[in-house]
Amino acid sequence: MVRYNTGYLSSFLSEEDFRLVAEEARAASEKLRSGTGAGNDFLGWRDLPLNYDKEEYARIKETAKRLRESSDIFIVIGIGGSYLGARAVLELLQGEAHNEICKPRVYFAGNSISSSDLSDLLEICETGEVSLNVISKSGTTTEPAVAFRVLRDYLIRRYGAEEAAKRIVATTDRSRGTLKKLADEQGYEAFVVPDDVGGRYSVLTPVGLLPLAVAGIDTDALLKGAADLRERIDLDDSLDNPVNLYAAVRNLLYRDGKTVEVLSCFEPRFRMMGEWYKQLFGESEGKDKKGIYPSSCMFTTDLHSMGQYVQDGSRFLFETMVSFLDTNSKLSVKAAEVDFDGLNYLAGKTLEQINQVASDATLRAHVEGGVPCSIIEVDQMDAYNLGELIYFFERACGVSGYMLDVNPFNQPGVETYKRNMFALLDKPGYEEDKKKLLG
Repeated sequence: MVRYNTGYLSSFLSEEDFRLVAEEARAASEKLRSGTGAGNDFLGWRDLPLNYDKEEYARIKETAKRLRESSDIFIVIGIGGSYLGARAVLELLQGEAHNEICKPRVYFAGNSISSSDLSDLLEICETGEVSLNVISKSGTTTEPAVAFRVLRDYLIRRYGAEEAAKRIVATTDRSRGTLKKLADEQGYEAFVVPDDVGGRYSVLTPVGLLPLAVAGIDTDALLKGAADLRERIDLDDSLDNPVNLYAAVRNLLYRDGKTVEVLSCFEPRFRMMGEWYKQLFGESEGKDKKGIYPSSCMFTTDLHSMGQYVQDGSRFLFETMVSFLDTNSKLSVKAAEVDFDGLNYLAGKTLEQINQVASDATLRAHVEGGVPCSIIEVDQMDAYNLGELIYFFERACGVSGYMLDVNPFNQPGVETYKRNMFALLDKPGYEEDKKKLLG
């Protein structure tokens, strides 16, 4: 179960603060629940854990089983929401070294235009049997389109066109777009990116479920966790709802000049979840010259670098710590006959216990240093609880965005760099844009 703990905020926010913002949070929550706010045509994620396409999900499982049996290497091609969620879940549940211990090995491509990264991946492809999942609503987004062209050509050269087609799965639009057209022409297995779910909210759609199923993740438990949280909170628009409370805290602190949120965690496996969170909140709230800047730190590692700034730097930030109460690992420190490193005082304690003490000590220090801190507590590091956590963040992001008075479900700003890039690369139709850029 996921809970939100505000115990460390008492010296920063008062009961009166919460009383004053309660109605605003209630209205934002009701707006999200009833679908009456801006961007309401992109609310498919809200009920998805319960109302997903059961037939398509069964086909995802069948396809995943086939790919697991035929592949040593599985490459997910996508950018932003088309890969971050799946990678975040995979690394949290199987570890950053999952490719050393799990089969098939799962790699991610198409999230940059780096020649060296793609060249390295092509070398890796020579070490086993390869399959691809290309994820793109349109099929024309530059980064994944370039990677797919290169990797598709590789598969055709290696396996021939017919066998290559069996090793390519497309996750794309239901009925239109260049990737959908190619999938139909070539006979690729295809799954649907729902029209009413934006990329950053898509991890519980086929966008995330297929790669995770191929990797051996319990996607049933992931969906069940999200569904159970939705059931618990859906009709509660008050601050007793932990989602609304978190959204309210974020906005109260923002209005008090805390413009940066540091999402911290004491588990290195959480690193990519931090990246997913940054896209979710950054792309949802950062518009109209407003928004909390989302950042992340991995403790205790970053306590030896960014920890100095968090503790003692400018006071424009607040911290939200994700704490896993059970990490499923019971490694402990043993007593040494000769206490050569001075660690015998830790003998008999598990690393999990020591990590929890380090977490508590850090929170106390940061609060003493003037940093408002709160905790998202997660019972266990497993698929069910992670499903809850994903839905917690998604729902909170919608409520928080409405409290900021922005549309949390569009992303007009990301189109500017694309237009400039197309113009400078001489893409047809962008001639006038190029003239303006070059003067």
